[in-house]
Amino acid sequence: MGRTSRRKRTTTANRAIAAAAALILGGGGLVAVNVYASAGEGGSGPAPGQDRGAARQMSTIDCPDAGIALPDVPDAARPEVDRELAAMDTQITDAYRQFADRKERIAQDPALAENAVLGPLRSKRSASLDRIGIAVERAAGTRPQGLDGLAGCSLRADDEENGQGGGDGGDGGGQDPAESADPGQGEGQDGGQDGGEGEGDGQDGGQGQGEEQGQQGNGPEASDFVDIRSVQPNVDRPRNRRGASRGTFTTDCGRNENGKFNPDNVIAAPGVSNGAHHMHDYVGNQATNAFAGDDDLAGGETTCRNQGDRSTYYWPVLRLQNGEDENDVDADGGGKDQNTGEIQTPSQVTLRFVGSPAGKVTAMPRFLRIITGDAKSFTNGDANANASWSCTGFENRQLADKYPICPEGSQVVRSFAFQSCWDGQNTDSANHRTHVAFAQDDGRCPAGFRAVPQLVQRIVYDVPPGPGFAVDSFPEQLHKPGTDHGDFINVFDDRLMKKVVSCVNGGRKCR
Repeated sequence: MGRTSRRKRTTTANRAIAAAAALILGGGGLVAVNVYASAGEGGSGPAPGQDRGAARQMSTIDCPDAGIALPDVPDAARPEVDRELAAMDTQITDAYRQFADRKERIAQDPALAENAVLGPLRSKRSASLDRIGIAVERAAGTRPQGLDGLAGCSLRADDEENGQGGGDGGDGGGQDPAESADPGQGEGQDGGQDGGEGEGDGQDGGQGQGEEQGQQGNGPEASDFVDIRSVQPNVDRPRNRRGASRGTFTTDCGRNENGKFNPDNVIAAPGVSNGAHHMHDYVGNQATNAFAGDDDLAGGETTCRNQGDRSTYYWPVLRLQNGEDENDVDADGGGKDQNTGEIQTPSQVTLRFVGSPAGKVTAMPRFLRIITGDAKSFTNGDANANASWSCTGFENRQLADKYPICPEGSQVVRSFAFQSCWDGQNTDSANHRTHVAFAQDDGRCPAGFRAVPQLVQRIVYDVPPGPGFAVDSFPEQLHKPGTDHGDFINVFDDRLMKKVVSCVNGGRKCR
C-alpha cells in the first residue's frame, strides 16, 4: 500500500475528547485510570476467578530478534535474508492475533499457549531460520552459528523487566546526551532520567471509563504515562572542545500535510509490503515505499523546500486513542496490526543537521541509511532505544520510556538524535546498525569511524492533555513509548551536502 488517505480532524473535536478523557488533577497527579485496558493486558485487573499472577502471564509474545543476531550477511544473500526476517515478523504478528483471541482461555489453561500459539510459531521460525542459514552458506560457504537457538518464543507480562532500565534514554553507543539540544531550547537525549515515573503504576481503577469512550487495542496503559511537571530537569548541554563544529543546517520538508503513509520499511524490509506492521509518516522523498531503490529515490519528488534534498525521513504515526476509526482500520499496518485511532498530523517538524563537539564533520555518502531507536525495544530491551519524549516549555525534562502528560497549552514533543559516526565505507549493513555509531562520551567517534552531520528530528503534536495517544508499533510491542524510532535515507545532491558540511564546520546557521 503506497498511500493511505484520511479525513481531517478538527481542533473542536479534539478538545471535546480532551474534556472526556482529561486525567489531570490540580496537583498534577494521574487519576487511577487505564484507558487502554483489555482482558489479560498487564495493566488491567484479573478476570473473574483469576489471580493477579495468572493475569501477568497474558500480555505479549517475546521472541529473539534474529536481525540483530546477524551482523554479517553477504550481499548476495541479503535479499533472501531480508525476506525471511520480514516473514518472521509476520509470523509473530499472526501468532499475537491468535494469542490475543485466546488470552482468557490461556490464563485458565497455560498449556494452550504452547499447543496453539508458541509451538506452531516455533516451527515456522525454525523453517525461516533454516532458509536463512542455507542462503548465507550458499553465498559465504559457512553457515551462521546459533540460528537454532533463535526459534523459541515465550509469553511475558507487559510490566515484566527484560533488560529495560527505568528511564534509560541511552542508545547503547555512548551518545553525548545533549547532542540533540537546540541551543535555545534544551532539547536532548538523557541517559538516566526517571523522575516521577512511578506515577500511576499499577492503577486500573477506571477501566470502565476507558471502555465507555471506545478505547481499544493492545496498549499502552496508564502507567506508561507521566506528568511532565513531576520530572526533574535532566538535560545537560555538551561542552564543545577546541575545533568543534558548531554550525547547523535546517531543511524544511513540511509536516506530511499531504498524508503520505504506508506500513513498509524500505531499510529493514526492502521488497516486502507491510514490512513494518505499523504505519509511518513520510516527509521528503515521495517515492518511498518497500520497493524503492536508489534510482527511484534519486528521481522521486520531494516535499523539501530545497529541491536538492530528496532524502527520506519517516517515523511511526501518532494516533489519538479516542475510539474513532481511521481510514486504515481494515488495512495492513492499521487495524489489522492492532494500530487504531485517528492519525495526528504534527503541528511542527524540525529537521536539523548539527556538528560534532569534538571536531569537524565530513560529508555523508549519498544513500546512507540510518535507523535510530528500536521498534522492538519492549521485547529486545533498551540497548538500542533512542527516543525522547517531552512537552513544549519543559524540554529540559526528557523521558525515554514514558509518554508525557503535558499541561494545558503545552504540546507533546518527540525527538531523535541520529547516529553521527560513519564507518567510511558502507551505506548500510546487514543489521542496519553496524555501519554507523553514536559518538563516545568524550564526543569523539569510535575507532574506524568518522563524524558526519548529525540529524536531529523534533516532532510536535497538539493533542489533548492526558494519556490519550500512542505511537504505532508491532502488535506484540504494546505501543510502548520506548519502541519509538526514526528512519533516514540521505538523498542530498552533492552540492547541497557540501553546503551542509561547510555550514556546520564554519559555525553558521543555514537553511
